[in-house]
Amino acid sequence: MVEKLNITDKTHDEFVMSHPNGDLLQLSSWAGTKTLTGWYSRRIAVGRDGQVEGVGLLLFKKVPKTPFTMCYVSRGFVCDYRDREVLEVLLAEAKRIAKDEKSYTIKIDPDIQVEGNEDIIESLETLGFKHHGLTDGMSKKVIQPRTTMVTDIEVDDKTLLQSFERNNRTKVRNALKAGTTVVKAKREDLPDFVKLMKETGDRDGFLTRDITYFESLYDHLNPAGHMELFLVKLLPQEAILSTEAAIEKVHKETSKANKIKDDQKRNNQLENLNNRLEKLNSQLSDMKEIRSTHPDGVLLSGALLALAGRKAYYLYGASSNEYREYLPNHHMQWHMMQYAREHGAKSYDFGGVSVSPDKDDEHFGLWQFKKVWGTEVSDKIGEFDYVINKPLYTLSESMVPLFQKAKMQIGKILRR
Repeated sequence: MVEKLNITDKTHDEFVMSHPNGDLLQLSSWAGTKTLTGWYSRRIAVGRDGQVEGVGLLLFKKVPKTPFTMCYVSRGFVCDYRDREVLEVLLAEAKRIAKDEKSYTIKIDPDIQVEGNEDIIESLETLGFKHHGLTDGMSKKVIQPRTTMVTDIEVDDKTLLQSFERNNRTKVRNALKAGTTVVKAKREDLPDFVKLMKETGDRDGFLTRDITYFESLYDHLNPAGHMELFLVKLLPQEAILSTEAAIEKVHKETSKANKIKDDQKRNNQLENLNNRLEKLNSQLSDMKEIRSTHPDGVLLSGALLALAGRKAYYLYGASSNEYREYLPNHHMQWHMMQYAREHGAKSYDFGGVSVSPDKDDEHFGLWQFKKVWGTEVSDKIGEFDYVINKPLYTLSESMVPLFQKAKMQIGKILRR
């Protein structure tokens, strides 16, 4: 018989991290990161004979100027969705609490693949859930991206690198010897990361969050080992040595090219080599200047990496406009994949994408970036609603999206 259990945060988190359907967004510490934006949480757990069989972290957000809330079980429940009895008791407990909190709906979006699990969609619908469908991965109609890009990192370095697209493999190799270093940073380094985020947002045209948001993420997730901040610095002396070695290589290739008998082929190669040499000499001059002004190095990029059991997540990344030719982000991604694997992760989630969008689609650049890292599409079953207050739910599904769309249009006009 399945019954309600009272468990500690520690037991809840251990279950989430050990379960195949567990997710970062179901950790008790994740709830703490949401308080800054007006969310609060309650937990539920069910099991047999005192053994945990399913849990749910329920997030609640007030509907402005009303006594009502929305209940959101982000990437949950965490359970075997084919264990009907467990699922029914979890839903019953969620309904009980949601009604106490005056929720108009219980929203879930489990981290479960579509392929081979179509019956789970049908099962949830028979329980009374309304399925939002297999939406586009970056659809604004759902809260979390339905499709994400995930790399299998449960392999050795050679196999991992080989899984990358060919051009990306070359960039990673070049990045590792370009003269940059990746460091695991501390909380006091967050201002530097936020400056990089602002620079990235200005360059790529998106709004960035202030430092209090990133401090909240770090303070709630880092102490238990669920988040790390990584920064990449360009070390001028290392870059000088690397550049000098590259210049020497070009000189050797030039000597070989001068021996080519075919005039056109020889001239083409020499032209390419001269262009490379000119670029390298310019880089060498820049690095020598930086060595005198910034002997400890220059910060080029940073990222927040999250960890939850077998899964790692690339959450936020930022980079400087300067010295992009040193490929700091490639060095950073490679280092974070290695770090995640060393700390028990088997997969590395790059986050949401639209799958194979047209070149003129706003999400095309994101798809291009994420598909080169040996990733596969994680095609999830999507978002579901268990409606408690039908009139309010209908209003939220029709009027609110219209309002949000109008607000976005006004924002675009004001930014022109």
